[in-house]
Amino acid sequence: MKLLRQRYLPEGLLLMVLCTVAAAAHEHGNGGAKLSAEKIWAEMLGKQDILAVSAAFDANGRLWRARVKDGRVLVDHSDDLGATFSPAIATNGDKEAIGAEGDARPKIVTSSDGAIYVSYTQLLSKPYSGNIRFSRSLDGGKTFSAPITVNDNHDIIGHRFDALAAGADGKVYLAWLDKRDEAAAKKQNEAYAGSALYYAVSKDRGATFGANIKVVDHACECCRVAMALGGDGVPAILWRHVYDGNVRDHAFTKLEGNIRPVRVSHDNWTVEACPHHGPALAAGPDGRYHAVWFDNAPQNHGLFYARSQDGGTTFGTPMKFGNDLAQPSHPDILSLGKVVLLAWKEFDGEKSAVYTMRSLDSGTTWSTPRRAAETADASDYPTLIGHSDRAYLSWNTLKEGYRVIPLNDDPL
Repeated sequence: MKLLRQRYLPEGLLLMVLCTVAAAAHEHGNGGAKLSAEKIWAEMLGKQDILAVSAAFDANGRLWRARVKDGRVLVDHSDDLGATFSPAIATNGDKEAIGAEGDARPKIVTSSDGAIYVSYTQLLSKPYSGNIRFSRSLDGGKTFSAPITVNDNHDIIGHRFDALAAGADGKVYLAWLDKRDEAAAKKQNEAYAGSALYYAVSKDRGATFGANIKVVDHACECCRVAMALGGDGVPAILWRHVYDGNVRDHAFTKLEGNIRPVRVSHDNWTVEACPHHGPALAAGPDGRYHAVWFDNAPQNHGLFYARSQDGGTTFGTPMKFGNDLAQPSHPDILSLGKVVLLAWKEFDGEKSAVYTMRSLDSGTTWSTPRRAAETADASDYPTLIGHSDRAYLSWNTLKEGYRVIPLNDDPL
């Protein structure tokens, strides 16, 4: 397997592509690649990324944050938009190797009934293996339940890149990338591209989860899965898929009823590796879905936005955004109804900056890009979080620390 040279690679992407190529070569019997994959994995097991943060507001406007330190997922809260935080509570009593970098960070969501839910990937001994773990708090974040493993296949293979959502009806949804079907195919000497995509549902506020359900085969093996709850309460997911010829475009589906994946992007990026650069998805109360992603195809490279106005049955023509000369990467999207916001990261050779755009008409027209924050040092991916009709940028940087920046007054 060879690495295809692309036009440009945004921050962190080249390393992830090389890692994936090494892992794939290992699976095809290359002894040197085996050593490389095991060495890279050992380094990952020992690395706890202090910058990877997830955040969410609860129904009362309190900000909740999840991060990893010393083998534990820590949760704390803030009542002053991140200026100060409460003492942190560990969701896991025993130390674990935890995915805490890039697309593999812990997730935190809140529900309208006051519950707080956390999911994360427990990394295992073999390269690129893991378990999907889940913990909850029903007492306002004072205590968390002992973590449970949600994947019902317990082989030491990949169950990673979890996405989490919670409904007002007490249901909790988890989706992730899963290697069990690839492992079964290998035993039969059959080819299998990428990973399968699985999900599980809890109907009792996270006390238990039902059987794992396969959504589709051949999802890209290490791009994050995006999940959003529609106005109908049904979760939808967006992921990078491996189409024929190693084309890695994006697909969408809802997780209840007749699952029929819809192809969202037609950029035709052919690459023999996972770019470790997953999409983001937002659902509006009006039934619209908003998708953003990165691709690096020769004719379609950069960041793109597309929306569905028919409940996810079809998606419109993508809109390109971002400055190609500044390595635009890791877009996020937030829907507050007719108000929709975009955020992404750029690097000009000296500083990393987060840019935002805003739409007041459900994604029909957009403001010009605005620089919302910058740093001259290492930084996390930008994420958008909202409460009521207010939108905020959540961004952690090595130099400036964690910041929550109001965005509703962005100029049009």
